[in-house]
Amino acid sequence: MKKAPNINDLLPHLGRMLSLLTDAQRASLAKAATVHTYRKNELIYSAGDHPEKLYCLVSGKVKICREGVGLRTQIVRVIRPVEYFGYRPAFVGENFVLSALAFEPTVIVCFPIDMVMAMIHENASLAWFFMQRLAEDLGRADERTVTLTQKHIRGRLADALLFLKESYGLEEDGYTLSIYLSREDLANLSNMTTSNAIRTLSAFASERLVAVDGRKIKILEEEKLAKISRMG
Repeated sequence: MKKAPNINDLLPHLGRMLSLLTDAQRASLAKAATVHTYRKNELIYSAGDHPEKLYCLVSGKVKICREGVGLRTQIVRVIRPVEYFGYRPAFVGENFVLSALAFEPTVIVCFPIDMVMAMIHENASLAWFFMQRLAEDLGRADERTVTLTQKHIRGRLADALLFLKESYGLEEDGYTLSIYLSREDLANLSNMTTSNAIRTLSAFASERLVAVDGRKIKILEEEKLAKISRMG
C-alpha cells in the first residue's frame, strides 16, 4: 500500500456525506483525510483488526469477504465507487469480522473514524445518513442470505451475475459486465465450488443466456436469468 497525493482534488467527488457537514467539520475532516492506493487482491483490512478509519471508495472495486471452512472464502458483498464502508464495527465497539480486498487497482480516501463519530454526535443529518446506509446494507444482507442458503446452484449464479450488473453496471456495448472476475471469485460470490461455477457458467453460455470470453461475461438474456434467480 502506498499513499497518493491530491486529496483536495478527490474530496469534491466523495458523494453526499461531505455536503451534510458544516464548513468547520468539512475543513477538519479534509485536513485529516488520507488517500491510499491498492493493487489487485491487496488487503485493505483484515478480520480481527481494530477499526480506525472510515473508508470511501473513489475508484476501482472492493470485495468484503469472510473466511470459510478450510480454504473456502465467501464474498459477502461488493463496494461500489463513492460508497462508504468499514464503519459498522466501530459504531458498536467491535473489531472487524470480515476482510476487505481490492478486486482491481483501487483508490480509497480514509477519514479517522473517531473524528467522524464525534461529528455524528453533533450533526443529526450526518447521523441520519449513516442510519440509512446501515438500513440499506441490512436489507441487501437479508436478500443475499436467502440467495446463498435457499437457492440451487443455477439460481445462485444467475443472482450473482445480476448482482454484479446492479453493482457495477455494463460496458459501452450494453452487455458486458463492467468487472472481470476470476472463476474463483465468481464461485465465492455464489457460495459454490469453483468447479461448479465453471460448469454452471458454461451451461448458461450453451443456453445463450450469457457469452463468455475469458474473464469477460456478457449478459444476453437478462430476463431469463432473473427468472432462474426467482425460481431458485
